This record gives sequence, structure tokens and C-alpha cells, in this order.
Amino acid sequence: MADMIPMTEEGLKNLKDEIERLEAKRPQILKAVKEAREQGDLSENAGYHAAREELAILDTRIEELKSKVARAQIVDPKKAGGGEGAAFGASVRILDLAIGEETEYKLVGAGEADIMSNKILTTSPLGQAMLNKKPGDEFEVKGPRGTARYRILSVTY
Repeated sequence: MADMIPMTEEGLKNLKDEIERLEAKRPQILKAVKEAREQGDLSENAGYHAAREELAILDTRIEELKSKVARAQIVDPKKAGGGEGAAFGASVRILDLAIGEETEYKLVGAGEADIMSNKILTTSPLGQAMLNKKPGDEFEVKGPRGTARYRILSVTY
């Protein structure tokens, strides 16, 4: 079987909710394809081609999400933590020592990553650097603009 994807119960629920939302949208796209097809010559029918492309993108996304759900391995963050150090499922508040800015990240698996929501992979450079760190610990992350230094302010599960 394909590689399992570690995720929390919340992450699995979010994937299932997105599948449901996308599947609910599918009938209206199918209708748009049908209506565009009925307009005649398909070779020059931009509406038809756009609707077919939208349907293909939607179907691909649904299949991608279903694959993640099928490979989901639920990990209980409280058990994964094994103490006060940062681990899978932890919310970690850090301080950027160069600019004094605080940010909170949640360490997640591939099924849940969402940088816009500050959910980062445990395998990302920042995520890896945080693993097993405790409040008060400092760490560095090398990036394209140089090395950034951070301090762990809190770790919660």
C-alpha cells in the first residue's frame, strides 16, 4: 500500500469536508459542460473548453483528497508529543530573534499542511528545527536569505 499520511482527527475531518464541498459543486460544472456542448461547434467553443478544464481540475482535486483520506493514519498529538518538547500535532509559539516578531505554528503531516493557516510540515526546514525543542530553547533555520534564529516560547497540544 502507498505511504501512510500522518494527520490529526481534525485534519481528516477537514479533508472529508473539502471532498464533500467539491463533490457538491460537480453537478453545476457538469451542467455548464452540457449547456456549452449544446451550443454547437465544440472546436471553437471557449465556454465548453473552459467548463471541461474546470471539471478536470475539480475531479483531479477530489481524487487527490480521496487518496489522502484513504492513506490517513490518525495520530493523537497528545501521545505523539511524549513530553513538553515540540512534536507532531503541537502548536508552537516562536519568537524571531532578529525582528522580535512572535508567530504560532502547528506541526502537521502532509495531509494537513496549509501555510496560510500556519500549519507546517514536520518535515519542512522550520518544522524539523522545532522538533523536540522545549520552551526557552533557541534554534536556527538556514534559508535563501541567510540563517534565522528563533526561540521557543510555548508548546501546547
